[in-house]
Amino acid sequence: MPESRRLPRAPAFWSVAVLLVLMLAASGVPSPLYRVYQEEFGFGPGVLTTIFGIYAFALLASLLVVGGLSDHVGRRPVLIAALLLEAVAMVLFLAADGVGWLLAARIVQGLATGALTSTLGAALLDLQHRDRPMGAVINSASPGLGLSIGAVGAGLLVQSVAAPDTWVFAVLTVVFVLAAVGALLLPESSPRLPGAVASLRPRVHVPAAHRPAFVGALPLLLACWAVGGLYASLGPSLVAEVFDIDNHLVGGLLILALNGTGILGSLALRTAAPERAMLVGALVFTAGGLGTLAALTTTSAPLLFGAAVVTGFGFGAAFLGAVATITAGVAPGHRAGLLAAVFVVGYLAFSIPAIAAGIAAGHAGLTRTTEVYGVAVVVLALVAVAGLLRARRRAGSLAAGRAAVERDDRPVSAQLPG
Repeated sequence: MPESRRLPRAPAFWSVAVLLVLMLAASGVPSPLYRVYQEEFGFGPGVLTTIFGIYAFALLASLLVVGGLSDHVGRRPVLIAALLLEAVAMVLFLAADGVGWLLAARIVQGLATGALTSTLGAALLDLQHRDRPMGAVINSASPGLGLSIGAVGAGLLVQSVAAPDTWVFAVLTVVFVLAAVGALLLPESSPRLPGAVASLRPRVHVPAAHRPAFVGALPLLLACWAVGGLYASLGPSLVAEVFDIDNHLVGGLLILALNGTGILGSLALRTAAPERAMLVGALVFTAGGLGTLAALTTTSAPLLFGAAVVTGFGFGAAFLGAVATITAGVAPGHRAGLLAAVFVVGYLAFSIPAIAAGIAAGHAGLTRTTEVYGVAVVVLALVAVAGLLRARRRAGSLAAGRAAVERDDRPVSAQLPG
């Protein structure tokens, strides 16, 4: 198709944003269905979190191998291939009649989602308006929006129709095929760098100029995504077993309480300096984590939902600040690779602690496991706060030192009173 017939820049930007939310919604759909599958196929929390975690491992493998591929072959070819692979995953879910099929479906979905995460995120940075950059905001807000739509939509279907998995995965199969066709209309937004084959070597590449920001944001990324993994995998089980609410929709609403308010956090701090957004987000996130611990102690469901709202707001603000800080000034040909590195860290934190929690819950119980998990996450967030405050003080001292030097360098006549 000639480039003259592609979508203009602004419609292409918002089309990519919709595709990102769609992909993330599909990744959130299985969460309310886990308990349905658990009852139907007869497996425990350890197997449940393994099904959840294997998706994240497949996603990580995809990020490591093809996360930067679109920097070399272009965004559009990677998008089309990954969207068709998502459609294949939906078909596997439709055919699932046991744990093996669920594992296969989640692996394929993880591979597709990994390719889409870095490519769509990079395309947003490519296509954003230079005077009104919205790429970082959408990259940070879309996980909350997408996961919320997927979880709540699936939860509603579980409560209202006889075969919710058939309905949701049949619709998503058609949607992803149509999305792949629609991606043909997108303009190519990235210069093609040489080295496509070499880029397939599994690696995490953070350009030297961006490493200090990446390391500084690391504890916060780990804390935020670890909480997201816990809620997505064991949140509905926590509502049912610990708070005695046997309603699949309520489990989906807990995920909405966390992820939906993440959008508000991103939007509320979108005009703030990235470092300030990270600091505010980390403090609010810490308060939410402490509220979750209090809810577990008192077995108060309203407190649990309130704490999830606060935690989610902090997550959104912190992740916005982290993405904006890490990607500030990144060259076009390195955007997908750098975003892949951010999401590798995120999905490691999203998966490994959740799998460990699922195994531990079978021995220590869900309440005790969640309490220990919550304490660890709060400690990580406090480490991030301490690091951000230290960096702020250091920046202030450097600024004061530069001002003093500039003052001393003025001509003597300029320093005399009068």
